[in-house]
Formats: sequence, C-alpha cells, structure tokens
Amino acid sequence: MQLLLLNVMLAVLPSLILLWYFYRWDRARREPRGLLLLTFFLGFIAVLPAALIEGLVDPFGSGYSPLFRLAFRAFIVAGLVEEGIKLFVIQRFVMNRPAFDEMMDGIIYTITASLGFAFFENLFYSFGSPGTLIIRGITAVPLHAIASGIMGFYIGLSRFGSPDAWKRGLLYAVLIHGFYDFFLFVGGYLSYLVFPLLVWAARELGKYHRQAQLADQRSGRV
Repeated sequence: MQLLLLNVMLAVLPSLILLWYFYRWDRARREPRGLLLLTFFLGFIAVLPAALIEGLVDPFGSGYSPLFRLAFRAFIVAGLVEEGIKLFVIQRFVMNRPAFDEMMDGIIYTITASLGFAFFENLFYSFGSPGTLIIRGITAVPLHAIASGIMGFYIGLSRFGSPDAWKRGLLYAVLIHGFYDFFLFVGGYLSYLVFPLLVWAARELGKYHRQAQLADQRSGRV
C-alpha cells in the first residue's frame, strides 16, 4: 500500500509542478482557473479515446520491416493520434471561449490539456517501480508539455490572424513526439538522444513563448 501511494504521488507531481510553472508564464492576464481545470480534465479523459484510436490504427503498421513498424508506432500511433486528440480538445472546447483572448493562451491551454493527458498516462505506471515513474517524470511528462506547447503557439496564431497555422503546429508536435518515442523504441544508445531532443524542444518553446508575448503586446491584447 505504501509503495502504491508513493507511485501515485510520483505520477501526480510532475504534471502539477509543470502546470504551476507554465501557469506563471502568463503573468500579464491570468487565465480563469475554472477553465484551466476543465482543460486539464478534458486532457485527462482524452487518453481514453486516444487509446481506442491507437488500438484501431496500430495494426496498419504490421507486415512491414521492424524499423518501419517502430516508426509507424512512434509517429502515427503515438505522435499523430495523441497530439491530434489534444488539438481536438482545444479547438472544440476551449479555443472559441471569451477567455481565449491572447496568442499566449494557445500555449497555456494546450500545455494544460497535455499535462492532464500525461497525468492519466502516468497512472498506468503506478503499479510498477518508482524508478520508472521518476524517469517518466523527467522525460515523458515534459515531452507532452513541450511538444503540445509548441503546437499551442500555432493554435494561438490560427486564432489571431492565420487560420491554418494549427496544421504546422500539429506537424511540429507530431515530429517531436514521434522522434522521442522512436528513439526509445529503437533503444540502445539511440535512446539517449531523447535528452538533447527535449533540451532543444524546450528552447524552441521558450522562443515561441517570447514571440507570443511580443505579438500580444504589439496588438494591444495585453
């Protein structure tokens, strides 16, 4: 029982810590906590349809070479399905609300949904070893936030000026998510590439954060 409680805590903490961190990014005009909570919850339950779709899509990658199979699972089954579900959550339930009134909001709300998603995913590992949850806490959970945060910038851009920009954001999120999973699926020394990938992607997200702030300031939205 004590081990299970420890594992649940390790599953919960990374998402909550990152949620608090990214919430502080939008200091100019804080988002309504109720809507953020709803977005987190929607990301949480989005794991269920994502898992169903992944189960339906996964067999299409069979019958090919092992390397193609791994790439298909990484970029399509995991990357496209999971990032696509997060995109759907934001576009369907959040994007057209009055509170979504800055480009920065695209980043904040998409990251919030992604952390709800990552939280649910981590719960599946609560019955394993604490070490697995610690590794996921410093790799998989930030991966969800960073890849989706970059997509969120383009969602914000599509809300304020370029309607089709979300497509580019989805592509970037799928590539980052896909390469992360592909490196881990192949394993061996290649798996260590997830760390420079995360560092690079985090730096890119930081650049998008600054661009969104500047765009909101210049437009008078803040």
